[in-house]
Amino acid sequence: MFFEWEFSTLYRRKRGITAKMAAPMSNVDEIRDRVILGEFGVRNVHTTDYPGNYPGYDDTWDLEKFKKNFRIDIVNSDENMLEFDMIGIDAAIANAFRRILLAEVPTMAIEKVFVYNNTSIIQDEILAHRLGLVPIKADPRLFEYRNPEDQEGTEIDTIQLQLKVKCTRNPRAPKDSSDPKELYLNHMVYSGDIKWLPIGNQADVFADAKIGPVHGDILLAQLRPGQELDIVMHCVKGIGKDHAKFSPVATASYRLLPEITLLQTIEGEQAERLKRCFSPGVIEIQNVNGRKVAKVVNSRLDTCSREVLRHDDLKSLVKLGRVRDHFIFSVESTGILPADVLVTEAINVLISKCQKFLTELDAAEMD
Repeated sequence: MFFEWEFSTLYRRKRGITAKMAAPMSNVDEIRDRVILGEFGVRNVHTTDYPGNYPGYDDTWDLEKFKKNFRIDIVNSDENMLEFDMIGIDAAIANAFRRILLAEVPTMAIEKVFVYNNTSIIQDEILAHRLGLVPIKADPRLFEYRNPEDQEGTEIDTIQLQLKVKCTRNPRAPKDSSDPKELYLNHMVYSGDIKWLPIGNQADVFADAKIGPVHGDILLAQLRPGQELDIVMHCVKGIGKDHAKFSPVATASYRLLPEITLLQTIEGEQAERLKRCFSPGVIEIQNVNGRKVAKVVNSRLDTCSREVLRHDDLKSLVKLGRVRDHFIFSVESTGILPADVLVTEAINVLISKCQKFLTELDAAEMD
């Protein structure tokens, strides 16, 4: 019996829940649902809502309960940026979704560079690396993965591009000019100089696709009269796990929804200082019966800097936390695909992973 008690105590201490088990229900709710930002550390960071951990709570996973609590709210959306709230999931799922966006949603990128002529001062290897990182606007869902043993490529798995530029002197340049923009023609090589060379029936299939670099103003090289570039490139389908050039997002991140609670009324000069402790728009000063009173207006804008905890007379008046299952996602596309399409594709990848895992489990049970 002593051994069982000792093991149970050590286990609960390891999980950081010894004191929590005896806590009141209100404190248990806070432990389960909120991450607390303290002066010297962050509390309640571990997931504890697993079955049997808290008396009186049924934490058994239930599909209907999940459907009821889970939701996605779109906050801001344009072609390349998407901000949305994902509510009612665990951090492990949110992080898996983020990692899929970064590394497992396929795109098209330059893989093979055939340099026929390069008399610029940039070495072939450096130029090839710069070309590989240029985002190419082409829908990867319309292409297949290329066979590594296939050196040529076909219309279903390869996009062929060409960069052919030669610098010459401008015969109409002013005689007293020293500006390269006036003296030379084609002396600045940009991504917009890359042209698409259709393979097979691609000209008909992708007639309206406008395949080419996403941005035409990426500087690739600088030339002087007599120097030229003659390069052919092959784009293939790949994922960011293999190389960063295939990553479809410039950034994909999430943060927990901040929660700021004023434990008592804060007035006057203290209210003004409290407002300066947070990001603009979080705290506002309101006039209540002739008094300046601090109010939390939009805690979502807070960066959780904990600046308020440096003020001895304020730190006991404010409680800083984050909602554990409310994730604010920010997705910025490189322009290859719209941000909302990337999110949809990431969900499809996650679904396929789950299906594969279930198939493996069924196969293991049959063996």
